[in-house]
Amino acid sequence: MRTDDLVALLARGAGTEPMAVPARVWAMAVAGGAVAAVALMALMLGVQADLAGKVSTLAWWGKAGFTLAVALPALALITRMARPGSHVGRLPVALAAPVAALWLAAAIQLAGAPPGERLALVLGKTWASCPVWVTVLSLPLLIAALAALRALAPTRLALSGAGAGLFAGAVGALVYTLHCPELDPAFVAVWYVLGIAIPTGLGAAVGPWILRW
Repeated sequence: MRTDDLVALLARGAGTEPMAVPARVWAMAVAGGAVAAVALMALMLGVQADLAGKVSTLAWWGKAGFTLAVALPALALITRMARPGSHVGRLPVALAAPVAALWLAAAIQLAGAPPGERLALVLGKTWASCPVWVTVLSLPLLIAALAALRALAPTRLALSGAGAGLFAGAVGALVYTLHCPELDPAFVAVWYVLGIAIPTGLGAAVGPWILRW
Protein backbone atom coordinates (compact mmCIF):
# COMPACT_ATOMS: atom_id res chain seq x y z
CA MET A 1 0.00 0.00 0.00
CA ARG A 2 1.31 3.45 -0.88
CA THR A 3 1.88 6.07 1.82
CA ASP A 4 -0.81 8.35 0.35
CA ASP A 5 -3.34 5.50 0.45
CA LEU A 6 -2.45 4.73 4.06
CA VAL A 7 -2.86 8.39 5.08
CA ALA A 8 -6.23 8.55 3.32
CA LEU A 9 -7.34 5.35 5.09
CA LEU A 10 -6.26 6.72 8.45
CA ALA A 11 -8.05 9.98 7.74
CA ARG A 12 -11.30 8.15 7.02
CA GLY A 13 -10.92 6.16 10.22
CA ALA A 14 -10.18 9.33 12.19
CA GLY A 15 -13.59 10.63 11.19
CA THR A 16 -15.19 8.33 13.75
CA GLU A 17 -13.51 10.17 16.62
CA PRO A 18 -15.90 12.50 18.46
CA MET A 19 -15.37 16.10 17.37
CA ALA A 20 -15.56 17.20 21.01
CA VAL A 21 -12.11 15.71 21.66
CA PRO A 22 -10.06 17.94 19.29
CA ALA A 23 -12.35 20.89 20.05
CA ARG A 24 -11.56 20.52 23.74
CA VAL A 25 -7.84 20.28 22.99
CA TRP A 26 -7.90 23.50 20.97
CA ALA A 27 -10.07 25.35 23.48
CA MET A 28 -7.65 24.52 26.28
CA ALA A 29 -4.61 25.46 24.18
CA VAL A 30 -6.03 28.80 23.00
CA ALA A 31 -7.42 29.81 26.39
CA GLY A 32 -4.31 28.79 28.32
CA GLY A 33 -1.90 30.39 25.86
CA ALA A 34 -3.90 33.62 25.65
CA VAL A 35 -4.15 33.98 29.42
CA ALA A 36 -0.40 33.36 29.75
CA ALA A 37 0.34 35.96 27.04
CA VAL A 38 -1.83 38.61 28.72
CA ALA A 39 -0.26 37.87 32.11
CA LEU A 40 3.21 38.13 30.59
CA MET A 41 2.33 41.45 28.96
CA ALA A 42 0.89 42.86 32.18
CA LEU A 43 3.89 41.73 34.21
CA MET A 44 6.67 42.82 31.84
CA LEU A 45 5.14 45.78 29.97
CA GLY A 46 1.92 46.95 31.51
CA VAL A 47 -1.17 48.35 29.82
CA GLN A 48 -0.70 51.76 28.22
CA ALA A 49 -2.03 54.57 30.39
CA ASP A 50 -4.29 56.05 27.69
CA LEU A 51 -5.67 52.76 26.40
CA ALA A 52 -9.28 53.91 26.89
CA GLY A 53 -8.63 56.86 24.61
CA LYS A 54 -6.87 54.74 22.00
CA VAL A 55 -9.64 52.13 21.98
CA SER A 56 -12.10 54.84 20.97
CA THR A 57 -10.19 55.47 17.72
CA LEU A 58 -10.68 53.78 14.37
CA ALA A 59 -6.90 53.37 14.00
CA TRP A 60 -6.64 51.20 17.12
CA TRP A 61 -9.47 48.97 15.97
CA GLY A 62 -7.86 48.73 12.55
CA LYS A 63 -4.65 47.50 14.19
CA ALA A 64 -6.44 45.04 16.45
CA GLY A 65 -8.70 43.95 13.60
CA PHE A 66 -5.67 43.13 11.46
CA THR A 67 -4.28 40.78 14.10
CA LEU A 68 -7.66 39.06 14.49
CA ALA A 69 -8.04 38.77 10.71
CA VAL A 70 -4.76 36.84 10.67
CA ALA A 71 -5.35 34.82 13.85
CA LEU A 72 -8.73 33.34 12.86
CA PRO A 73 -7.72 31.75 9.53
CA ALA A 74 -4.41 30.70 11.11
CA LEU A 75 -6.38 28.83 13.78
CA ALA A 76 -8.49 27.24 11.05
CA LEU A 77 -5.28 26.22 9.29
CA ILE A 78 -3.75 24.43 12.26
CA THR A 79 -7.00 22.68 13.18
CA ARG A 80 -7.09 21.32 9.63
CA MET A 81 -3.44 20.34 9.75
CA ALA A 82 -4.15 18.32 12.89
CA ARG A 83 -6.20 15.86 10.79
CA PRO A 84 -4.36 13.53 8.37
CA GLY A 85 -5.21 14.10 4.73
CA SER A 86 -6.73 17.57 5.25
CA HIS A 87 -6.15 20.33 2.70
CA VAL A 88 -5.64 24.04 3.31
CA GLY A 89 -8.22 25.03 0.68
CA ARG A 90 -8.55 28.79 0.33
CA LEU A 91 -7.04 29.60 3.71
CA PRO A 92 -3.84 31.06 2.15
CA VAL A 93 -6.05 33.65 0.42
CA ALA A 94 -7.80 34.43 3.70
CA LEU A 95 -4.40 34.85 5.36
CA ALA A 96 -2.95 37.03 2.60
CA ALA A 97 -5.98 39.34 2.38
CA PRO A 98 -5.51 41.24 5.69
CA VAL A 99 -1.79 41.68 5.03
CA ALA A 100 -2.49 43.04 1.54
CA ALA A 101 -5.16 45.38 2.93
CA LEU A 102 -2.78 46.64 5.61
CA TRP A 103 0.02 47.23 3.11
CA LEU A 104 -2.40 49.12 0.87
CA ALA A 105 -3.44 51.33 3.79
CA ALA A 106 0.23 51.93 4.62
CA ALA A 107 1.02 52.82 1.02
CA ILE A 108 -1.85 55.31 0.91
CA GLN A 109 -0.70 56.89 4.19
CA LEU A 110 2.90 57.20 3.00
CA ALA A 111 1.87 58.53 -0.41
CA GLY A 112 -0.15 61.29 1.26
CA ALA A 113 2.59 62.26 3.76
CA PRO A 114 5.37 64.79 3.08
CA PRO A 115 8.58 62.99 2.04
CA GLY A 116 10.39 64.18 5.17
CA GLU A 117 7.81 62.56 7.45
CA ARG A 118 7.56 59.14 5.82
CA LEU A 119 10.42 57.47 7.66
CA ALA A 120 9.02 58.67 11.00
CA LEU A 121 5.66 57.10 10.15
CA VAL A 122 7.35 53.76 9.48
CA LEU A 123 9.68 53.80 12.48
CA GLY A 124 7.39 55.38 15.05
CA LYS A 125 9.00 55.47 18.48
CA THR A 126 9.15 51.74 19.22
CA TRP A 127 10.23 50.06 15.98
CA ALA A 128 13.19 48.29 17.60
CA SER A 129 11.18 46.71 20.42
CA CYS A 130 7.85 45.99 18.70
CA PRO A 131 8.74 42.77 16.82
CA VAL A 132 10.73 41.54 19.81
CA TRP A 133 7.81 41.88 22.19
CA VAL A 134 5.30 40.46 19.73
CA THR A 135 7.56 37.42 19.46
CA VAL A 136 7.98 37.11 23.23
CA LEU A 137 4.23 37.38 23.83
CA SER A 138 3.59 34.77 21.15
CA LEU A 139 5.68 32.10 22.87
CA PRO A 140 2.99 30.84 25.30
CA LEU A 141 0.57 30.45 22.38
CA LEU A 142 3.22 28.76 20.24
CA ILE A 143 4.00 26.23 22.97
CA ALA A 144 0.29 25.58 23.58
CA ALA A 145 -0.51 25.23 19.86
CA LEU A 146 2.39 22.84 19.27
CA ALA A 147 1.32 20.79 22.29
CA ALA A 148 -2.22 20.60 20.92
CA LEU A 149 -0.95 19.54 17.49
CA ARG A 150 1.29 16.91 19.06
CA ALA A 151 -1.74 15.48 20.89
CA LEU A 152 -3.53 15.08 17.55
CA ALA A 153 -2.27 13.71 14.20
CA PRO A 154 -0.58 16.22 11.88
CA THR A 155 1.29 14.82 8.89
CA ARG A 156 2.61 18.02 7.24
CA LEU A 157 4.86 18.94 10.12
CA ALA A 158 6.63 22.07 8.83
CA LEU A 159 3.35 23.59 7.62
CA SER A 160 1.64 22.68 10.88
CA GLY A 161 4.46 24.29 12.85
CA ALA A 162 4.32 27.40 10.67
CA GLY A 163 0.57 27.62 11.19
CA ALA A 164 1.04 27.34 14.94
CA GLY A 165 3.62 30.12 14.83
CA LEU A 166 1.40 32.29 12.63
CA PHE A 167 -1.53 31.90 14.99
CA ALA A 168 0.67 32.52 18.03
CA GLY A 169 2.26 35.58 16.44
CA ALA A 170 -1.11 37.10 15.53
CA VAL A 171 -2.49 36.59 19.04
CA GLY A 172 0.77 37.87 20.54
CA ALA A 173 0.41 40.97 18.36
CA LEU A 174 -3.18 41.40 19.53
CA VAL A 175 -2.09 41.22 23.16
CA TYR A 176 0.71 43.70 22.44
CA THR A 177 -1.84 46.26 21.22
CA LEU A 178 -2.84 46.70 24.87
CA HIS A 179 0.60 48.19 25.51
CA CYS A 180 1.74 49.55 22.14
CA PRO A 181 1.14 53.30 21.55
CA GLU A 182 1.70 53.15 17.77
CA LEU A 183 -1.32 53.51 15.51
CA ASP A 184 0.02 54.39 12.05
CA PRO A 185 -0.68 51.76 9.37
CA ALA A 186 2.84 52.28 8.02
CA PHE A 187 4.29 51.20 11.37
CA VAL A 188 1.96 48.23 11.78
CA ALA A 189 2.57 47.09 8.20
CA VAL A 190 6.30 46.66 8.85
CA TRP A 191 6.90 45.88 12.51
CA TYR A 192 3.75 43.98 13.45
CA VAL A 193 4.04 41.88 10.31
CA LEU A 194 7.70 41.20 11.16
CA GLY A 195 6.73 40.31 14.73
CA ILE A 196 4.19 37.80 13.42
CA ALA A 197 6.61 36.43 10.82
CA ILE A 198 9.29 35.57 13.40
CA PRO A 199 7.23 32.99 15.38
CA THR A 200 5.87 31.70 12.05
CA GLY A 201 9.41 30.90 10.94
CA LEU A 202 10.24 29.51 14.37
CA GLY A 203 7.23 27.22 14.25
CA ALA A 204 8.16 25.99 10.78
CA ALA A 205 11.70 25.26 11.97
CA VAL A 206 10.77 23.33 15.12
CA GLY A 207 7.58 21.71 13.83
CA PRO A 208 9.25 18.73 12.10
CA TRP A 209 11.23 18.04 15.26
CA ILE A 210 8.51 18.52 17.89
CA LEU A 211 5.55 17.10 15.95
CA ARG A 212 7.12 13.97 14.51
CA TRP A 213 5.29 10.78 15.49
